Amino acid sequence: MSKFGGNNSKKEVPAVTSSSLSDIVFMLLFFFMVTTQLRETENKVIVKLPEASEVVKLERKDLASYINIGSPTKTYQAQFGTDARIQLNDSFKTVDDIRDFIAAERDSKSEADRQFMTVNIRADQDVRMGIITDVKQELRRCSALKIMYSARKGE
Repeated sequence: MSKFGGNNSKKEVPAVTSSSLSDIVFMLLFFFMVTTQLRETENKVIVKLPEASEVVKLERKDLASYINIGSPTKTYQAQFGTDARIQLNDSFKTVDDIRDFIAAERDSKSEADRQFMTVNIRADQDVRMGIITDVKQELRRCSALKIMYSARKGE
């Protein structure tokens, strides 16, 4: 008779341990917290992008500065009206403020990356061309000559 043989008639399956489950959950939570990018600015203007026949993706989004042009959202229409407005970062500005905006954006970039800075104009499809021309003229005066227009791919 063996000492370890004992009663072999009923073997039970061991229970699944959940001790490492909390480690896995926290590891996933940490991963998503690190890799998720949050929106930097709040959209205060309504921008429905126009369609384009050819679209090229922006390679380095960290070198892009965004100028949004469109009518204010419903929460801001009582204060600012429904005419097209220019949004720089998180506030409404005029064409005269673009020079300071571009200077601040250039200062925030490293010296090697300043030459690659691109100004991305996100304009609503119903905005009149006059305000966009004014923005382009002011960008030309500040030597911000790399301009890109946001658009959605047409079908």
